[in-house]
Amino acid sequence: MATDKTETEQKPAVVNQQSLEFFEKYINNPSPTGFEWKGQQMWLDYLKPYIDEHFVDNYGTAVGVINPQADYKVVIEAHADEISWFVNYITNDGLIYVIRNGGSDHQIAPSKRVDIHTDNGIVKAVFGWPAIHTRGGEKEEAPTLKNIFLDCGCTTKEEVENLGIHVGCVITYEDEFMVLNDRYYVGRALDNRAGGFMIAEVARLLKENNIKLPFGLYIVNAVQEEIGLRGAEMIAHRIKPNVAIITDVTHDTNTPMINKITQGDLSSGKGPVISYAPAVQNNLNKLLIESAQKAGIPFQRQASSRSTGTDTDAFAYSNDGVPSALISLPLRYMHTTVEMIHKDDVDNVIRLIYESLLNIEAGQDFRYIK
Repeated sequence: MATDKTETEQKPAVVNQQSLEFFEKYINNPSPTGFEWKGQQMWLDYLKPYIDEHFVDNYGTAVGVINPQADYKVVIEAHADEISWFVNYITNDGLIYVIRNGGSDHQIAPSKRVDIHTDNGIVKAVFGWPAIHTRGGEKEEAPTLKNIFLDCGCTTKEEVENLGIHVGCVITYEDEFMVLNDRYYVGRALDNRAGGFMIAEVARLLKENNIKLPFGLYIVNAVQEEIGLRGAEMIAHRIKPNVAIITDVTHDTNTPMINKITQGDLSSGKGPVISYAPAVQNNLNKLLIESAQKAGIPFQRQASSRSTGTDTDAFAYSNDGVPSALISLPLRYMHTTVEMIHKDDVDNVIRLIYESLLNIEAGQDFRYIK
C-alpha cells in the first residue's frame, strides 16, 4: 500500500442519485469557451439552495457565496469551459474548415458528430474523412488542422449560410455522459465541469450538515480556463480572497503510450492528487495533506515543475499573492470525448475539500515568516 493512503473503513458515497442526475445533465450541456452561460445558469440553479447569495461577472464566471459578510474570504474553484472549435472558412462547395477554441485535439476529430451553434439553433454536422479504400500511397496523410473539415450536408456556401452558419460559430461534440462498469463516469468536458460539480457538492454537504464556517466561502465556477486561465484571473481580482483551493483534472498515467518518467505515476481510483509547484503555497498544501490523513482520505502526489497549468497559477499570483493549492482529479483520455474519472475519486475530492475547509481558521496566516 502506498504511504500516502490511510487504511480506513469504506465510507458511504458522497454523490447521491439527485446530484448524479444533475451531473449528467450538466456534462451533456455544451459549455464551450466564451459561450458558457447556459451551463453556468444550470450550475447556479443547482447551487442556490446551498448558498446565501451569488453573482456573475461580465464574462460569465459564476460565484456562490456562503457567509458573505465575513472579512476573511476562502475560495474553492473549478473551471466551467470545455474545448471546442470555431468555423473559420466555408468553401464554395459547402464544406467547413475550423480553428481551435482551446486545446482541441485534431487527431480525434475525423468521423465525430458535432453541433454547430447558430442564432437559429443547433445545426448538426460531421467531421468527414476519406474512406480507407481511397487512401493510397506508402504514407497515409494524418489528420491535421489543415485537412480536417465539417460536412453539414450542404453543397454550396450559400446553403451553409442559409442555415445560420457563419465564420465564428462555435462547434462542440455531441457525445454524452455514461457510467462505465459501475465504476467510471465517462463523457466530454469532464475537464473540468467535474470540478464545478464537486465544489457544488461541497456546498451541499456544508448545508446538509449545518456547518457554520467562520469565514466567507466563495464557490467559483470560472470561465475561459482553456485559453489561458482568463476567467480565474478576472475573478481573483474581484473577490480578493485570502485563500484559494483549486480543483482541476490531471492525467491518469496508467494507460498506454504515457511516459511515467516525465508524467509521473498517477492512477484513477487511488484518490485525489495533491500538487507541488511554485504557485502552491506550502503551508496550505500541508493543511490539505493533514486533512486527508486525519479523515482517512487516500491521496496521491504530483510534481508540476514551473507551473500547474491550472487556475491555481492565476489565483496564486493575483492581489500581491494569494495562498493557493491544487487538488486534482485523475482523468483518462483528456481532451477527448471519452474522458473517464473514477467514482471513488470524485467522492474523495469532495471529501478532501470539505475536510480542508473545516480545518481553516478565520484570519489564518499561512506565511512562514510573520
